[in-house]
Amino acid sequence: MIGIGKNGQAPANLARPPRERQNRVMLASATDRPWIAPGASAVAALSVDERDVDVPGVLIPRPEVQLVVRFGPATREGLDVYALGARQQVHRKLIRRGQRTVTARLHLGTHEAVLGIPASEISERIVALGDLWGDAAARLLVARLAEARDSSEAARILERAISERFAHAAARRVGARLALDAADRLARSNVTAVALDLGVSERHLRRVFNETFGLNPKAFAQLSRFRRALRVARSGNRLNWASIATTAGYYDQAHLIGEFRSISGVTPLALMDELRTALSVG
Repeated sequence: MIGIGKNGQAPANLARPPRERQNRVMLASATDRPWIAPGASAVAALSVDERDVDVPGVLIPRPEVQLVVRFGPATREGLDVYALGARQQVHRKLIRRGQRTVTARLHLGTHEAVLGIPASEISERIVALGDLWGDAAARLLVARLAEARDSSEAARILERAISERFAHAAARRVGARLALDAADRLARSNVTAVALDLGVSERHLRRVFNETFGLNPKAFAQLSRFRRALRVARSGNRLNWASIATTAGYYDQAHLIGEFRSISGVTPLALMDELRTALSVG
């Protein structure tokens, strides 16, 4: 992982990596991106990936919507932009050499303001940006991206476009605020307790949650536990799954194993072995 400086510039050697080199770059946080006005960005994280060799990829599911720009031979005209909705399952694909990708992950609760539709409408889907923003706006962004000198500049162009739409959108809906509050509480409580704490019915909470995130509260909580467990497992040298289960919020190790199988299709240990040789996406 190679960082980007506070001036938003990538090191010169990132523009085109040398043969056989594989780069995945997480750009600076929103507070360190000076080309965006404070408070105007709906983007939680920006990343750049450049491939000079074929590599297996493992797409780790997450509840946030992501906007993805692809450059390279895998695209129809050398460049495309699409939205990747919330996903609940691990997906695997071969990432071909020569592909460059810029990804903007949106903050939870900003999806409708940026995309113009509820997150639920693109859940588990890949949607071309033109189908969300309209052909004219999508073509304008593609034209700007095509003129980018390198991936770092393309990332800035993408975030500017997202932030412009977000800044002109109406303030976050009351429902989005409710869903965000519920998401925070779901790390510690079940849906029934969260609904009671917020003073709404479970039915109302599920409806608002699905409209905002494209997931129901139960699925969101499962993904959150899954991602927490992965972070803990990948941060240590020895894997103690019973301890990881407790830290991540599972009832016990059996609960963890069951949900890992449901989300990734394999056991926790098998997924960790896979991630040692494959590119982890998301």
